[in-house]
Amino acid sequence: MNQEPGFANALFHAEPVAALRADLALALRAAAAHGLGEGVCNHFSVALPGDPDHFLLNPRGLMWNEVQADDIILIDAHGNKLAGRHEVEPTAMFIHAAIHRIAGKACVLHTHMPYATALTLTSDRGLDTTLSQNAMRFHGRLAIDQHYNGLALDVSEGERIARAMQGADIVFLGNHGVVVCGERLDYAYDDLFFLERACTAQVLAQSTGRPLVPVDPEIAAKVAAQIQSERLQSELFFQALRRQLP
Repeated sequence: MNQEPGFANALFHAEPVAALRADLALALRAAAAHGLGEGVCNHFSVALPGDPDHFLLNPRGLMWNEVQADDIILIDAHGNKLAGRHEVEPTAMFIHAAIHRIAGKACVLHTHMPYATALTLTSDRGLDTTLSQNAMRFHGRLAIDQHYNGLALDVSEGERIARAMQGADIVFLGNHGVVVCGERLDYAYDDLFFLERACTAQVLAQSTGRPLVPVDPEIAAKVAAQIQSERLQSELFFQALRRQLP
């Protein structure tokens, strides 16, 4: 990609990238509305089509519910801001750049959403995908990163997290939070929303103190395949968010 500022600004305002910026801002506002945000922390990013070394990212210092398309920034794999009016938050650059580059994911959504994060504090470190129907959609799609090493303030920590994914769509980061990835923003956001719903159900069920009743793993795998085979519901959900959060 040409690194000239004029070229980057032209790319930033090109119709396909402008549309992607609008969708990324929408996903952030939706996450705020759904209680998935945490102050001005955490980040969503989307790689430019066919270009994993350059991606759109929410900026430092804005609440998710105030982010609009013009607030999104364009950065490269080294964290250099190429276009946009706001600054880059360092941990976002290290985590997201590594996952885009090493794991080859187009969309990277990182949150400390409460119930998913609560499960990262347990000895299991994550979701049991044989419990609720919402959990079953993630069967065979999760990875666990057991090792918390502090804030991701260098390249090596971001790369360690990316490699811990081992090709999975979702990784539970021990004592930290979660990362949800996808090839499309609407699919990734749908997964993020339902992951927190699944984690909420598990935490509430565990809080009763009653024994939990998982299904056979073959049933969980069947449900996961059924949901993955037809993602129209994900598209319709994102379209509904456009209507509700213009």
